[in-house]
Amino acid sequence: MNLTPLVQSFVLHFGEMGSRWGINRTVGQIYALLFVSPKPLNADEIAEALAFSRSNVSMGLKELQSWRLVRLQHLPEDRREYFTTPDDVWAIFRTLIEERRKREVDPTLSMLREALMQQPTEAGDQYAQQRMAAMHELIELTTTWFSDVQKLDEQTLRQLMKLGSAAQKFIEFKDKVFFTKRLGESSPPSFEVKP
Repeated sequence: MNLTPLVQSFVLHFGEMGSRWGINRTVGQIYALLFVSPKPLNADEIAEALAFSRSNVSMGLKELQSWRLVRLQHLPEDRREYFTTPDDVWAIFRTLIEERRKREVDPTLSMLREALMQQPTEAGDQYAQQRMAAMHELIELTTTWFSDVQKLDEQTLRQLMKLGSAAQKFIEFKDKVFFTKRLGESSPPSFEVKP
């Protein structure tokens, strides 16, 4: 299986980016190949296309399966296992966020909770605990927000992402309306939201 220059550049780039995201370059390249492949591929086809050893491909596929980023398929009258990625890029995005949270964020939150439950005995520990509490609050807030975003349907999520700075204007408007109601004014200030 020969890769076109377009596919090859995507696969190579994705491998490099994968290593920056904390995954093995080989795993990133396997995923990229499966992502752009119009049909499911078996391990031998992947190894041939990427010039990887069969064992590297097998280990990479196991890692991708543990991340739930590839699906195993069987074809009629073929005993080999074939692999593909989910078709929906939004589902892939949600899976990545969820897996990264489980692997990276949750252990950090657990460690911070344990550290915050300890009684500091030195001034340096008291300061450190205050900083850890601020970090815990930020991570907890972000995680809750991501959990809420995960529940949104694709269309709503698209609209939310397209809002950009208009979301900030909406919050400012809400604050102005709330402030006006507290002061007892009869009409809220005029406000224009530009998309």
